[in-house]
Amino acid sequence: MSEPVVLVSVAGGVCTIAMNRPKALNALNRELTLALREAVFAAEQNKDVRCVVLKGGEHFMAGGDLKWFHENLAKYSSAEIKVIFEGFIHEVHAMIISIRRMPKPVIASVSGAAAGFGLSLTLACDLTIAADSAYFTLAYSLIGVTPDGGSTYALARLVGAKKAAEIALLADRFDAATAERLGLVNKVVPAAELEAQTAKLAARLVSGPTAVYGRTKALLQRSLDNPLEAQLQREAEAFAQSATEPDFAEGIRAFIEKRKPNFKGS
Repeated sequence: MSEPVVLVSVAGGVCTIAMNRPKALNALNRELTLALREAVFAAEQNKDVRCVVLKGGEHFMAGGDLKWFHENLAKYSSAEIKVIFEGFIHEVHAMIISIRRMPKPVIASVSGAAAGFGLSLTLACDLTIAADSAYFTLAYSLIGVTPDGGSTYALARLVGAKKAAEIALLADRFDAATAERLGLVNKVVPAAELEAQTAKLAARLVSGPTAVYGRTKALLQRSLDNPLEAQLQREAEAFAQSATEPDFAEGIRAFIEKRKPNFKGS
């Protein structure tokens, strides 16, 4: 019996979702898409989960599964291919939407290749920590197709229009240090320390005010699309709601008592 293509574990408030197609470098086919989507949805709904970690093995994800694409192209007409691939991309995008909307932080822990949708997936996560040996490319144009996974939305906002065009059109490969300099990665660590540093970051987030993280995440996502007045109103509403919850009272008490707060996540 073959191993599952996604391995999920929950411990100490952290849900770790590990892609598990090592022979294919975690290339994305429909089986992996559906398994990832299910795992992400479950983590979003699980109240015991306060932080999610997405990871690969030797490689994070080397983009789409080109062998699977080739098989479909050989089997179906152009009209059928259009329907099949649009449906597939919508399934992929459902996972991206879940990552962005879930009211808890999501970390991408990147080793090896993050290519094509692998890069898109890291951009969807709230924080990205990468091994110094990791490398990135938005490789879609190299196989004659347009980007997906929200990368065209995220890139322009993170690096500006000109650099986003360069990354998307030329599809050059760049290293982890460059990704950090561009703001696509939060932290680069030695490859041997990636797992430990990821766990340390996840533990820090788990001990924080989870509901507040969720509201902050939502505020940041809307900030580039809202006029100032609308954003200020959303901030006022989020602050007022947070002020009614136990973590705010605990944070104030801890400050007054000069101790570390013991947040419960609400």
